Amino acid sequence: MLGLAQGLTEFLPISSTAHLRVIPAFAGWEDPGAAFTAVTQLGTMAAVLLFFRRDLLRIAKAWLAVLRDPVKRRSLDGRLGWYILLGTIPIGLFGLAFKDQIETGARSLHLIGAALILLGLFLLLAERVARRHRGLGSLRLRDGLVIGGAQALALVPGVSRSGATITAGLFLGLDRASAARYSFLLSVPAVVLSGTLEFGGILLDRTATGAPLGALATATVLAFISGYATIAFLLRFLTTHSTAVFVGYRVALGAIVLLALGVGLIA
Repeated sequence: MLGLAQGLTEFLPISSTAHLRVIPAFAGWEDPGAAFTAVTQLGTMAAVLLFFRRDLLRIAKAWLAVLRDPVKRRSLDGRLGWYILLGTIPIGLFGLAFKDQIETGARSLHLIGAALILLGLFLLLAERVARRHRGLGSLRLRDGLVIGGAQALALVPGVSRSGATITAGLFLGLDRASAARYSFLLSVPAVVLSGTLEFGGILLDRTATGAPLGALATATVLAFISGYATIAFLLRFLTTHSTAVFVGYRVALGAIVLLALGVGLIA
């Protein structure tokens, strides 16, 4: 169930980390922990790598070409390579600086409920005021840095990596599909590095996630399958629909979590 939840919610702007914390709380299970989330994200990242394999290969080649010949930095793929690299720095720095808080206090259900609602309202505001007149080809360094900074907010469970980056993209004037596509591409370095480091820690300490390696592998495979399907769905969906349904879902889920905490249904 947690593997499916990871894959279905990682790319939708509704926070996979929140779901991997909220589902066990309502089901009466133990919190699987930040390490479990990071490793199962490798499944969804495998889905991104497979789905965008041609884009990523083209961007990597163009970025390497820019290193040899700076004149080629004017190409879109060359610029995207630099934007993705530079945009990953904020989440890397904050992730290392606040690693302990992220794995413990930041997983508070009160914080998750509030973050679900707050980011949902920001996404709604972006839908209302954004012009959505720009495609991916118009992306500039400033845009890449702003969206990269927004990605760092996803270290707070409940914010949502895709939610924060898509919201930032909309505020910058990107159309919905372009904002989502760049969000997916930007997520690759951060999540691959995070998941790899956590998996290395699990190999050294088998109790790090509270789950056997077999169960962890099953969850990761299911996250890959459901994640791939979700990417395809969201890119098609955003070409003709707004993100309003995700806003409504976030606010409703956040309210349910806070209400359940208030009446003592979960703790």
